[in-house]
Amino acid sequence: MLISTLLPLMLTGIATAKICTNITIPVDISSRQGLFRTVPLEGNLDATAFIQEMNNIGQNYSAVLLQDYQTLVGSYEISAKFCYPDSGVKGSTVQLLTHGIGFDKTYWDLSFNNFNYSYTDAAVGKGYSTLAIDRLGIGNSSHGDPFNVVQAQAEVEALNAITTKLRNGGIPEISDKFDKVIHVGHSFGSVQSYWLSALYPDNTDGLVLTGWSTNASFLPAFLAASNLHIARLNQPLRFGNASSQTAISSLKSWSTGDSIICGVQSLLSAINIKLSTQDIWNEIATTEVGDLINGYNRTVIPLDYPTGYLTWSDFTANQYNFLLPGHFDLALGLVAESTKQPVTTGEILTIGGSPASSPFTGPVLIVTGQQDSIFCGGDCFATGTDAASIPAEAQKAFPNASAFEAYIQPESGHAINVHYNATGAYQVIQSWLGAHGLAA
Repeated sequence: MLISTLLPLMLTGIATAKICTNITIPVDISSRQGLFRTVPLEGNLDATAFIQEMNNIGQNYSAVLLQDYQTLVGSYEISAKFCYPDSGVKGSTVQLLTHGIGFDKTYWDLSFNNFNYSYTDAAVGKGYSTLAIDRLGIGNSSHGDPFNVVQAQAEVEALNAITTKLRNGGIPEISDKFDKVIHVGHSFGSVQSYWLSALYPDNTDGLVLTGWSTNASFLPAFLAASNLHIARLNQPLRFGNASSQTAISSLKSWSTGDSIICGVQSLLSAINIKLSTQDIWNEIATTEVGDLINGYNRTVIPLDYPTGYLTWSDFTANQYNFLLPGHFDLALGLVAESTKQPVTTGEILTIGGSPASSPFTGPVLIVTGQQDSIFCGGDCFATGTDAASIPAEAQKAFPNASAFEAYIQPESGHAINVHYNATGAYQVIQSWLGAHGLAA
């Protein structure tokens, strides 16, 4: 397999069905959340120790580190991408898209293979406007202290603030007021969309929760399988402050074609070690070597994450948690690895703090991959109960919903949008919204 497969392969094809603008949205939030004692997180062994404590069955590590509660008050900036049909009609209904751990707003509009995996295209094709955000602390949105600023509650407050701005025309680059806001999430983005519906049930008109269930029993396995490392050490030229345009330029030229494989083969041959091209590809693409080569910042904004931001170790951990073998394009999987985003310690400590139920009275759709490992343990139908599926059990959390359905996407893992049949799930979502009073 050619080393060129390692390249990001973000093709520059232009989807003609939509008009998109990258914008920055200022938000003011007030968030009642935990004040945690911070622990050393300077090296990868520190990150491993943190997860060992999180997974210790004999303790609640969030409670161990919790010192008090605080009200976080602050002004932050949320990076977003707004899209609408190329007819110029923005309509009265917008889908607000919130990504999960490991991704950013590009999860919804993947440019890979000429946007063939784009959820945004599917929604805009049905007449919707979409707003995809980088969650607070992630991507080009404001960053912050990973323990005591970037927590789940603060991100929910930021999401709620953006929702309100969409309703009242408070985003100058958009200007329009939307009568209906549909919250579409993936994974942790679904957790936050659900959380918003519990705290502010009148501020959402419909929920589409992808890659989600109310079963959190598989979270320890996710954390362990991630083999979390310090983000700035995993991709120093992207997540750290050591970004060098000279180094980046060198890596871009060095990681072209078969030059790396040839170079490694020559080096090994000199010391009488012979590895096949496939073995060398595996050594590079499926280990942190691949992150070092492809993990360089492609934006003009330095990411410069502090040490409390963590990321999974390599592509093997990525596959275990997010991808179903045989049902995704390897090249796209490697794109997801080279462009991955971190998770904060504060998010890990607070992800389980969402309300037990939501008073939301509108329609709710859950769409989860059949082999989702994070929310289904690898089989969404293995309920051990009479429930149709593990996600279907979430109906108990929505006792007042006007409609509820849990759809299980076949031949898919957790990151639905990165699988071959992603567009099938997109069409299910758009059709379901139209059938439940939420057409564009």
